Amino acid sequence: MARTVLLFRLILAFALLAWSGFPDAAHAAPRDLDAVKAAGVLRHLTIPYANFVTGQGDGLDVEIVKGFAKHLGVRYESVASDWPTVFADLTGKVIKPQGANVEIKGQAPVRGDIIANGLTVLPWRTKVVNFSRPTFPTQVWLVVKSESAVTPIKPTGDIDKDIQLTRAKLRGMTVLCKTGTCLDPSLFNLEPTGAGAKLFPGSLNDLAPAVIMGEADATLLDVPDALVALQKFPGKIKIIGPMTDQQNMAPAFAKEQPRLHDEFNRYFSGLMASGEYDKMVKKYYPLVFEYMPGFFKK
Repeated sequence: MARTVLLFRLILAFALLAWSGFPDAAHAAPRDLDAVKAAGVLRHLTIPYANFVTGQGDGLDVEIVKGFAKHLGVRYESVASDWPTVFADLTGKVIKPQGANVEIKGQAPVRGDIIANGLTVLPWRTKVVNFSRPTFPTQVWLVVKSESAVTPIKPTGDIDKDIQLTRAKLRGMTVLCKTGTCLDPSLFNLEPTGAGAKLFPGSLNDLAPAVIMGEADATLLDVPDALVALQKFPGKIKIIGPMTDQQNMAPAFAKEQPRLHDEFNRYFSGLMASGEYDKMVKKYYPLVFEYMPGFFKK
């Protein structure tokens, strides 16, 4: 009996030592192509957002990643995440954005193999993940409710001038923003415009309803969310103008996943060439061909 107790204590002590003294034992590394195939499952990190991930088991990015899993010959699995943790869930690193840079704050469990939920390519994000080839165009717009006295700009044909005209409309306004996303106020230098940023605690999907209900004078919205809002709330909002140049969205992979990243690019190129991707986009974002036709003509 004494020997059994001693053996148990030794095993427990070794386990605690492994957990506390060797961090990698507690946090699996990102899985590259061979490891994903060996596991037989592709874990898709999802955050409900616009029509990329609807939360009902479908969406543009859900269809893309399901197709990628089929291409690899593995099972698809959706893993729920959120904006504050999604990059840690992919990379195993707790990340704090600081403008165009990042600070690594610690380690976290790796919970997924790919982020795809209408993720905008931003400078700080490229420091911690590898993006695939662009899959969708975007831009950040200033949006107000339709009754607002603020009027849309008249486009000049010069995006830099259009952004300046839009920023000139901001004086005295309270603008809803969302930290950790492409709508983070740190990306827009709002203070010189005379506007005040109001951090929004809810989902990105709720920004348009919030401004309609009068929680702020305006909100920042990216193109996909604005297009969904225009369809969902006809006559309730209006677009004032652009706050950024055209940007791209793309799925993200950990730096330790070069082969999975390259295989996705091959798969997606085939999807584009076959015409199947345009059919997917028309299903979820029919208006995007009107607002941003250049991306799809390419």
